[in-house]
Amino acid sequence: MIFMDSWSDTYSMKVLILGAGAVGLCLAARLSPHCEVHAVCRKRHADAIAQRGFVMTGLWGEGTYRFPASEDVPEGEHFDYIFITAKSLATRSICEQFAGVIQGTDTVSLQNGLGNEEIIAEYTDRVIGGTIITGFEWKGDAGVHVSVVGGPMKLGRFPDGADPAVDALVDLVRRSGIPVEASSHIRGDLWAKTLYNSALNPLGALMNVPYGKLLDPTVWGVIENVIREAYAVMAAESVHVPWPTADDYLAFLRDVQIPSTAGHHASMLQDILHGNATEIDFMNGAIAARAEKHGLSAPYNDCITRLVHFRETLREP
Repeated sequence: MIFMDSWSDTYSMKVLILGAGAVGLCLAARLSPHCEVHAVCRKRHADAIAQRGFVMTGLWGEGTYRFPASEDVPEGEHFDYIFITAKSLATRSICEQFAGVIQGTDTVSLQNGLGNEEIIAEYTDRVIGGTIITGFEWKGDAGVHVSVVGGPMKLGRFPDGADPAVDALVDLVRRSGIPVEASSHIRGDLWAKTLYNSALNPLGALMNVPYGKLLDPTVWGVIENVIREAYAVMAAESVHVPWPTADDYLAFLRDVQIPSTAGHHASMLQDILHGNATEIDFMNGAIAARAEKHGLSAPYNDCITRLVHFRETLREP
């Protein structure tokens, strides 16, 4: 166990994390020895960090970290980079609340689904897209266990390309000990993550089964159509992912991704069971909406979106 007080060092870079939950606070912890970081989070977490520090365990390391955290941004502060790590449903409200801080600042979306970057782009012309495939589990206030690392974080100028500002941020994240890569086609990386999420997350939530159960032939036929509809939208938007065809991705999903997370339960299920709104509109809902925009049909993604919204209205499991 290590104890790190990040306030006493000298920094050359200032980073703000907005909507800091489990992801954002772990990111703040890892960054804190290497730059000046401030996390905007719920009061109970900020109070716990001030009293005893933030406790992180698991695959990102074991340690207790102290860094500034509060419910608001300190008045008059300016930052080199801003991360938004809240659920996608909160993206616009966060941008509205902190519009003055975000304007003109390199702002990173480290969130699920499609459309967050476009929302942020309404508030700053310096948007960086990001993906992270890592599992975070709360262990009380200001305590998180990092349980799964499915690959490196990816950061890239949105919608495409790289530049010195992105490279500098990638270097900072890498020095913090988090696996990370620069991406010149971040739209493709965002879609790659959305393919996985849209295929498994809502179906696992609706049927309350771990991902491995979704290999059943009856359900697999639904997944095939979800992915084929997504590929049609990607073609219309000139988005490229590592798998050239829907069949190529479906084989990867069946043979690699599902077996490696066979026992995992969808995060969307936890939202439903706790009576919270889900991120379905940024997953299958976004695919269906974009399909309609391009004159395409996406009945499977639209149906799943409607079913999840109905399930949200039910408070009993």
